[in-house]
Amino acid sequence: MPTHLTDKLIRALRVAPGERDAFHWDDEVRGLGLRVKPPSGKTEGGARSWVIHYRNAQHVSRRMTIGRFPTLTTKLARDQAKRLLAGVTIGKDPADEKATARKAMTVAQLCAEYLKAAEGRIKASTLEADRGRIEAHVKPLLGSRTVASLKHSDIERFQQDVTAGKTAKARPASKAKTGKGRTDRGGIVKGGPVAAIRAADMLRAILQRAVRDGVLATNPASGLRRKNTQPLPPPFSFEMVTAVGKAIREGEAAELETYKLARPATVTAIAAIRTLILTGCRRMEVLTLQWADVDFAGHCFRFRDTKTGKQVRPIGRAALDHLASFKPSNVKPTDYVFPGASKGRHFVGLPKAWARITTKAKTDGVSIHGLRHWFASGAAEMNYSDFVIGGMLGHAKRGITGRYANTPDAALISAADRVAARMQAALNGVATENVVQLGGRSA
Repeated sequence: MPTHLTDKLIRALRVAPGERDAFHWDDEVRGLGLRVKPPSGKTEGGARSWVIHYRNAQHVSRRMTIGRFPTLTTKLARDQAKRLLAGVTIGKDPADEKATARKAMTVAQLCAEYLKAAEGRIKASTLEADRGRIEAHVKPLLGSRTVASLKHSDIERFQQDVTAGKTAKARPASKAKTGKGRTDRGGIVKGGPVAAIRAADMLRAILQRAVRDGVLATNPASGLRRKNTQPLPPPFSFEMVTAVGKAIREGEAAELETYKLARPATVTAIAAIRTLILTGCRRMEVLTLQWADVDFAGHCFRFRDTKTGKQVRPIGRAALDHLASFKPSNVKPTDYVFPGASKGRHFVGLPKAWARITTKAKTDGVSIHGLRHWFASGAAEMNYSDFVIGGMLGHAKRGITGRYANTPDAALISAADRVAARMQAALNGVATENVVQLGGRSA
């Protein structure tokens, strides 16, 4: 039965997980409908698309998508449907015209379509990275090619050219206030095997749209040969953690002697580094952490957004005690745990601070992200399984229960407690055999 569709009603429409797509037909424009899909990992409420249904001059029933809601509002969708359906009455076939136009579409045009459709559906940082790869690699090498003409060999050549640095370029020079030439931060394109693989993976996802729309029979970016570019994990031992702890203490002592007090930036940087070592969190997860995200009673961080989405992460008692030791008494829930020099901004000076510490501790081969690997390596040395380590690190969970869990598993909290205690003991220079481990081997 036709429904009077409105923007407010459309936002409230839902399809239960696992059910088939639902169609709601408009009572104002005959042939205009809205398709609602079940919720997915990327679209919690289910994607909504406008469609028109009609019979062409050969009396063949056709259905065509004309846009997504809310990009196309109800009013705009009705206007678009009226225009297209009016053409049907004089013998036009909108679906055929769309297919013809798509076959002439260039790779650059397809990329623009992909970026527009991805807005609001994928993380802003991921979208920005994709936009950068398109501008740096895809457009210069393939942008003017028609999508329909692409072959597997073209994508192989694309990957080889990016690997060889064919799209590499230097940072643009600009003028500082002094009038002297300088080089801006950012804007550099290096190419190389890792950049090539990431660009090719993104291109495969973009070209899948063309497969979906019938422009390509198969995806030419599928089945590419790729070298193993996974970096080796950084070297780890609890003795290395002890060396870092010693370097931190000596650095603090030297600063106190020089300045008669510890500078705020140093205090914040060291507190953040300790948190990274005690939790295994990613750098930006820690730096953007707000006090509202720290659940002391629940033994967890309640991240509103991570690399794998909204998440509850088990956190060890040693890490929570560390955070409690410097939590201000008048803190606001939205205050950053590690505030920056500018009001309302989080701390950003971690790389320089970590470089000083690693030089003094002689652990130069370990990056800030390497501290996450340290946590995992420490847990592995304590005989925890990959499954438990993945749970402590917040790796993507499979299954419905993992996705909707609101509290961390008790076993994961126990594991996080033990690993954090061991890492803290190493930081403080306490012999590991003196650290009391509760319970037995983890599952």
